[in-house]
Amino acid sequence: MIKLKSEVREEKNMYAKDKKKVTLGETISLEEFVAVARFGALVEFSDCYCQRVELSSQLVEKRIKEGKVMYGVNTGFGALSTELISPEKTAQLQRNILLSHATSVGEPQAVEVVRATMLMVLQNLGQGYSGVRVETLEMYRQFLNLHLTPFAPREGSVGYLCSEAHIALVLIGEGMAYVNGELLPAKEALHRVGMEPIVLSAKEGLALINGTTSPTGIGALALYDMLKAAKVADIIGSMTLEVLKGTTRAFDDRLMSVRPHEDQRNTAFNIRKMLSDSMIAKNSVDYRLQDALSLRAIPQLHGAAKKTLHDAWKTIEIEMNACCDNPILWPDEENGGAISGCNCDSSYVGIELDSACIAATAIAKMSERRNNRLINGQLSGYPSFLIQKAGLNSGLMIPQYTQAGLLNDMKILSHPATVDNIPTSADQEDYVAMGYNAAKKAREVTEKLEYVLSIELLSIYSAHQFVDSNLLPGSASRAVLTRIAQSVPKMEEDTYLYPHLQTLKEIIHSGEIIDCVEDTIGKLL
Repeated sequence: MIKLKSEVREEKNMYAKDKKKVTLGETISLEEFVAVARFGALVEFSDCYCQRVELSSQLVEKRIKEGKVMYGVNTGFGALSTELISPEKTAQLQRNILLSHATSVGEPQAVEVVRATMLMVLQNLGQGYSGVRVETLEMYRQFLNLHLTPFAPREGSVGYLCSEAHIALVLIGEGMAYVNGELLPAKEALHRVGMEPIVLSAKEGLALINGTTSPTGIGALALYDMLKAAKVADIIGSMTLEVLKGTTRAFDDRLMSVRPHEDQRNTAFNIRKMLSDSMIAKNSVDYRLQDALSLRAIPQLHGAAKKTLHDAWKTIEIEMNACCDNPILWPDEENGGAISGCNCDSSYVGIELDSACIAATAIAKMSERRNNRLINGQLSGYPSFLIQKAGLNSGLMIPQYTQAGLLNDMKILSHPATVDNIPTSADQEDYVAMGYNAAKKAREVTEKLEYVLSIELLSIYSAHQFVDSNLLPGSASRAVLTRIAQSVPKMEEDTYLYPHLQTLKEIIHSGEIIDCVEDTIGKLL
């Protein structure tokens, strides 16, 4: 059995941006998924991918000739599944489902989200249980490789169908698509990249919009960023502990060993490693008997959050390497046929991402409290709001307000989407998972977490101008501070802070801060 990358936690991470080509046909990792969706890695099909898709396509044709009744192939959809469709209307049925289901509204999805959804469609249907043709999937592969991005609004999905239908419309020359950033009618967009519309075959329209493709695609991007942000939070938390003269005794491995949660112990290891050569940390071991919880509980809170994210990672990787179509076509001669069920249910992804939102918000909650200790002169021992001539200058007073506003948003977004239920399709779908909304808000929560951490990082950077110059920070902290100094000047009086927050957020989002640290002291856990 192939091991998922999420199950091999000790192996070296391959950054998604470094992967230039991804071959579909075997298990792919979260990093490979993001390499395609975000960084434009080329997609190829393996021989086994094409073979199993072709065999499944032949099976549909065979079952139709045998007169078998198959949901979505020669029946209507949802509550209309009792309506039989004649063979000569098969192509029209598949066209109609795209036109009638493309009803999501509002602002368009980000390019990387549409790419992630298309990649998930390729993964879902490429398992060989969906009856689609290789040439249909080849169209999506070319969309990805030629950077043609269908227009798909982001609002109004309960888990699947609507956004996917907007994307699939482009295959038949309907809808709209972006080419080089220009939004064009679908036929013109196809012509720009040397392609022509196709006519869908039996079951293809249904298969293209079915399954957990958009929740998984959106969730994969969000989770990739959350996992990075959690490691960044260890780095930033360590640097705050250091500059606030916190004691490293709270991170002793003996303390961690008696409560043997792996992620808690790994977080404590990261902090010890970050501060192992810090003169400030060595000099501050006995500065206080015990620090505030936002400092001494970093392993416990970050560890609990990271466990949740790692659990979600495993679930997302299973989902992105699964068939979530309905019905599936089983090839066995005696017991084969179209098996209707509900692999298209998004509960696995939705519940994990609801939990991931809570985990990310917990990390942000602690970051805001650490930042408060940095800017509060009564707690930090530094000038109020980390600025000289406070009063004339407000310094870093107001970024903490921004944190408060972001954190309030994150708390609202941490309310689980998946506990809700609004029946659809004349009560044929009387339970709905709402995994799409869980994924959508996870993406928003992740971005807000990155901003919250960037504000704490700005305060750390500013606090260091008041540190005794005879006490050097650790080499990892120095590497980060040196990188920040390339883009952010020391603040001696009030200045326009927004550009600096954007810069720091990008350093976090890109993983550059992790690179700075790991290039200096080796890999963190």
